[in-house]
Amino acid sequence: MADAEFEILDRAFLRCVRTSARVEKLFEGCRWAEGPAYFPASRSLVWSDIPNDRMLRWDETTGATGVFRQPAGYSNGNTVDREGRLVSCEHGGRRVSRTEHDGSVITIADRYDGKRLNSPNDLVVKSDGSIWFTDPAYGIDSDYEGNKAESEIGACHVYRVDPANGKCVIVADDFVRPNGIAFSPDEKSLYIADTGASHAADGPRHIRVFEVDEGGKLAKDRVFATCNAGFFDGFRLDTDGRIWASAADGVHCFQPDGTLIGKIKVPERVANLEFGGAKRNHLYITATTSLYALKVPVNGAKRF
Repeated sequence: MADAEFEILDRAFLRCVRTSARVEKLFEGCRWAEGPAYFPASRSLVWSDIPNDRMLRWDETTGATGVFRQPAGYSNGNTVDREGRLVSCEHGGRRVSRTEHDGSVITIADRYDGKRLNSPNDLVVKSDGSIWFTDPAYGIDSDYEGNKAESEIGACHVYRVDPANGKCVIVADDFVRPNGIAFSPDEKSLYIADTGASHAADGPRHIRVFEVDEGGKLAKDRVFATCNAGFFDGFRLDTDGRIWASAADGVHCFQPDGTLIGKIKVPERVANLEFGGAKRNHLYITATTSLYALKVPVNGAKRF
C-alpha cells in the first residue's frame, strides 16, 4: 500500500506522511546520536554524539555539519528554552546545564538532597520556565557514555526544577529507567518513557502518561503504549497531540488515545527526534550513527 519506508497500520497515518517522500540522511559518523534540538533563530540543529563526547551542529541553510562542542560532558538530551538557550542533560557532569547566549555554560541541577544525580537523560521546559528531566543510570553504568560510578541516590527518578528558586524536587519515583519525556500541547499531560527492559528481561518498555495539576504535581497515570520493537527512547508530539516515538525499527506514530497508526522505517535504531524548520514540519531523526530528516504534512507542537 505504501513505499517501503512507511508502514501504514491505520489510514489515519496517510494524513501524517507523504509516502512519496524519502527519509534523507544528512550526516553519518556518530557512535550514538541523541538529543536533537532545533534553533529557529539560526536555522540549525544541535545534537549529541554521546560516546564521542561531542555535540554536532547541522546548518539548515548550507547542509554543513560541524562540531558544536567537544568535550561536551557526554551530553544526551537537549532542548531549547523560552529565551532560545540550549538546555542539556550531561552524563559526564551528572547535571542539567544551560548554555548562555555568550557561550558560557552554567549548572541548573546536579544534586538532589545533597547527593549527586545519576546521569540526566532527557528533558523538557514547560511554559512556566520549569525544567523537567529524567535521571536513569546509563551514564554511570560504564565508561562508554560517561564515567562509571555508583549511584549516590540509589534509584532512578524524574525531577522538576522550580524556575523561581532553582529547587530540584522528585515528581515521579516509581520508574525503573525513566527516559524520554514530553508534555502534551496543552501541558495538561506529561508523557515519560521507561526503558527498564534494558536491564531486566521482564522490565518495562513503555510510555506512561500522567495528569499534571496546576501546582506542577503529577496525578494519576496509565500506560499509554508499549513498544513492539526494542524500546521507546526520545519522542515528540505534534499539534494534534499525536506522539512520534523512537524505536528499534524507526519512528512509531500514535494517536492521542494510544493507537499505533504507522511507522517510519529507518535503517538504524532510532534514539530521538525533533520537529524543526520554519513551519516545524521537518522531522529530524537521530539514529545510532546518523542524522536523518523527513518533511511531513503535520507540525510539531510548540513546547513553550
